[in-house]
Amino acid sequence: MLAYNTKDWLGTIFRFDRNDTLQKLWPLILLICFLTWGIAYLEFHYIRASESQYLKNLNQMHTLLSFAISMLLVFRTNTAYDRWWEGRKHWGTLVNVSRNLAIKLNAFLVPDDQVNRKYFAKLIPMYSAILARHLHAESTRLALDEKEHPELAGISDAHHQPNMIAGLITQRVNKLYIDKLITGDQLILLNNEITSFTDVCGACERIKNTPIPYSYSSFLKKFIVIFVATLPIALAFSLGYYAIPVVGFIFYVLASLELIAEEIEDPFGKDLNDLPIHKMSENIKQKVVEILV
Repeated sequence: MLAYNTKDWLGTIFRFDRNDTLQKLWPLILLICFLTWGIAYLEFHYIRASESQYLKNLNQMHTLLSFAISMLLVFRTNTAYDRWWEGRKHWGTLVNVSRNLAIKLNAFLVPDDQVNRKYFAKLIPMYSAILARHLHAESTRLALDEKEHPELAGISDAHHQPNMIAGLITQRVNKLYIDKLITGDQLILLNNEITSFTDVCGACERIKNTPIPYSYSSFLKKFIVIFVATLPIALAFSLGYYAIPVVGFIFYVLASLELIAEEIEDPFGKDLNDLPIHKMSENIKQKVVEILV
């Protein structure tokens, strides 16, 4: 995710990064400007006065439709941002759950039990790291210490790796109870934290695997294209060739809102403005190790 100073107006206005909508849209903006020039040229040189009167009235259609397209874009942007913010809240929950589990284990385990402390210091942050890769849909193998912990060898071949990690944590916690290293009340407290791992994973998968319905997204794109493509017919008579930059700018604004919504509706992707879940995973690892080791 791009970090920036929200109070720096000049830096924000004149900064262009690889995800800036202008860089993505400039070929289409040029095409729209060329279309506007062609329509204006035809209207000025080949359209008769009686026919031009009817074309001027076309502007009334755009006036009526402008409210509808503005409401659709507002709904589209708000829905996409809600998905982005919900993803951020779930990863904030994952950070807190990881810390709470480490804090409780640090209090329940004796200081000399370095085997279990190192095990949990390795496995708790591993859940967030694997979840980040799982949400990115990357089939990468992890460098696991299989000699020290042979039960970790099957993780890289698991169909659902986050569930495997949660299962291993549960098994080790249950073993602590069987070995009388923790009490039954402590087991219940730890299980509540472990359950939260799966709850966060399921919520993130719901966001990842449930995009905005295709019909809605397709309709809005077609609406924008038709709205802008017919706009030069009405504006050319009133603005002349000045309609070229006006129509180009209107298309830039409307299409940019749709592109921004497309980018942030999947907060676990690899776009510049997506959530920095790998960095958050590294922060979890750092804090858990500080607590347990």
